Amino acid sequence: MSSRIVPPPAVPAVRPREDGRLADRIALSAATGRGARARTGDVRAWLAERRRAHVFHVERIPFAELGQWRFEPGSGNLVHRSGRFFTVEGMHVVESGGPFGDGPYREWQQPVVRQPEVGILGILAKEFDGVLHFLMQAKMEPGNANLLQLSPTVQATRSNYTRAHRGAEVQLVDHFLRPDPDRVVVDVLQSEQGSWFYRKTNRNMIVETAGDVPELDDFRWLTLGQIAELLHEDDMVNMNARTVLSCVPYGDTSPGALLSDAQLLSWFTGERSRRDVRAERIPLADVRGWKRGAEAIEHEDGRYFRVVAVSVRAGSREVVHWDQPLVEPVGLGVAAFLVREIGGVPHVLVHARAEGGFLDTVELAPTVQCTPGNYAHLPPADRPPFLDTVLNAPPSQVRYQAVLSEEGGRFLNARSRYLVVEAGDAPLEPPPAYIWAAPAQLRALTRHGHYLNVEARTLLACLNAAAARSRGGLLHGGGHR
Repeated sequence: MSSRIVPPPAVPAVRPREDGRLADRIALSAATGRGARARTGDVRAWLAERRRAHVFHVERIPFAELGQWRFEPGSGNLVHRSGRFFTVEGMHVVESGGPFGDGPYREWQQPVVRQPEVGILGILAKEFDGVLHFLMQAKMEPGNANLLQLSPTVQATRSNYTRAHRGAEVQLVDHFLRPDPDRVVVDVLQSEQGSWFYRKTNRNMIVETAGDVPELDDFRWLTLGQIAELLHEDDMVNMNARTVLSCVPYGDTSPGALLSDAQLLSWFTGERSRRDVRAERIPLADVRGWKRGAEAIEHEDGRYFRVVAVSVRAGSREVVHWDQPLVEPVGLGVAAFLVREIGGVPHVLVHARAEGGFLDTVELAPTVQCTPGNYAHLPPADRPPFLDTVLNAPPSQVRYQAVLSEEGGRFLNARSRYLVVEAGDAPLEPPPAYIWAAPAQLRALTRHGHYLNVEARTLLACLNAAAARSRGGLLHGGGHR
């Protein structure tokens, strides 16, 4: 009787934890201002042509004319008749603790958008002539002032890509639903506006493909250098594209930072531990300090934002006609980083900011993030720290500036002036809840969810754009030009 020799089980091969070539490929794309598939100067004309190619129309309507939405009996929540997509509910927030555990007590109520679905924000990457290019879409969103902006390859909620609207399929979504693990460049859950969303999260993705991708009229391949140039134009690159681009894994060439990574994380963990932010959903009908009219739900003092309704026609979308509520801010926002060199290394001043809709108390935010009009009635001592420094900065100190739209699928005419302001005299020991961090440290944190808020991620993408334009200036750590 012969015995069969059973070979030992195969030992899985290990692989490098990082792709050693990726940082160089990213740097080459960022340094390439002339793409192989499209010229940067032609993008504006292409967007104008796509606007002419489709019917786009957004009209404000009274709530009574909403056909697919209704105010739910009892709660007063604004809900879709399918039970999908999102709802407008109430939120009651109690905040206490402060940076030393003894800070002021604040309490407020407000309407809030609740969208528990995790959406996909995905950009497809591919090499052309040895340079990584990224597939950007000319996408219409009803809340954008100019309607059409550069967006990710795929920008869709689960309700959209599972076709709850019974419309057309989301193009190219399969690249992100079942990505090849060897082709994933970025895949991280990130938050959205905690002031207007209740615990909203999207999956930010970049996936590289070696296969053929259909040539579609509403899509163009661009390098990171081209996108950086376009980020200097007002209302050109949408918020969803900016948050994905902030997660691009650039290589770290800085010699160090004021604080070690462990020190920065310890400080941030302490901020989260000390701050107590309790947010609970309440019926929209019970929200105090807000009033509902025929065409808007708004604050009694006319500040902050309002909830309105629109009817939309869009020939390029999966559904060509729909209606929906939108959140409309009152006034132009400001989001700014103060930046200064410390030991020859650029640093930005970040703020551990609490927002009622965050999943976990605080996230790192810009130095200044507010709508100045909401504070115009207050004495200077009660205005946000550094707001006047930013607003009064001379042009010689402004390293980046553009007016950019926020998420146009849920917000109407939500625009902020994004700035990077050099402030060499800013204190090295800032007020409580503020800290200096190197941009490379912030880039590392974007590999993990819920560290940087969406406004800080936009500014990080803008910092990368400013660095690409300056080629060795302040933001690269090379001193003044």
